[in-house]
Amino acid sequence: MFYSKKLKKFKNIKHCFFSRRDGFSKGLYKSLNCGKGSKDNKKNILKNLNYVSKKMRIKGGKLILMHQTHSNKVIEIKENNLKRQIKSDAMITKLRGFALGVLTADCVPILLFDSKNNIIGCIHAGWRGAFSDIIKKTILKIKSISPNNKIYACVGPCIGKENYEVDTRFFKKFIKKSKKNKKYFYKKNDFKFLFNLRKFVADKLLEQNIKADHLNRDTFDESNNFFSYRRSTIMSQKDYGRCISTIKMI
Repeated sequence: MFYSKKLKKFKNIKHCFFSRRDGFSKGLYKSLNCGKGSKDNKKNILKNLNYVSKKMRIKGGKLILMHQTHSNKVIEIKENNLKRQIKSDAMITKLRGFALGVLTADCVPILLFDSKNNIIGCIHAGWRGAFSDIIKKTILKIKSISPNNKIYACVGPCIGKENYEVDTRFFKKFIKKSKKNKKYFYKKNDFKFLFNLRKFVADKLLEQNIKADHLNRDTFDESNNFFSYRRSTIMSQKDYGRCISTIKMI
């Protein structure tokens, strides 16, 4: 389990970036696989989510997860939509006693806290979501509740730039949007680049005047701690688990 130094200072919230350890799943999914979308045994996934709920000191039904699709959709969780399927890649809420959860396996989990208005949030920021401004949209959603904010953010474990190899087409997509995006790429050879997703996401937060702290861990490298979509793909594994990051207001 990993924690933000900034977020840990606040006594009225509880958060955690969970590793893949201490769960009930077997094989590819060993052991704390929280991905309902994986092909893991559903009973084991439920046991894992119950473990997370206990660690967050909430009842199982109070851990709110999203159906993530790499979109830029943000939803505010209220009493009237608690029991619906949440189709988004970011959530915010003022509700107390509920934990918001984001699932990742190389993408960036971001946890947020607006200390002035007691609003918590989480973001699933893969390259698609970050590219289509999910971070900006989430911050604007928080500010639409109250424009007077003090927002803290932590960028969690994700794939490191040394392991995020992309092709020329990917590179050109970013450069077409802005030539300034060139700084996030490192040329590996004539056909491949290395992409710094963490830096790209951190700068998107800075554009919204939010300086985040970082859990600078590489999900690809640390196979004992994290699931990784890319590592599983390279190893020709049929599927992969997902880690969970959570935040709640006490």
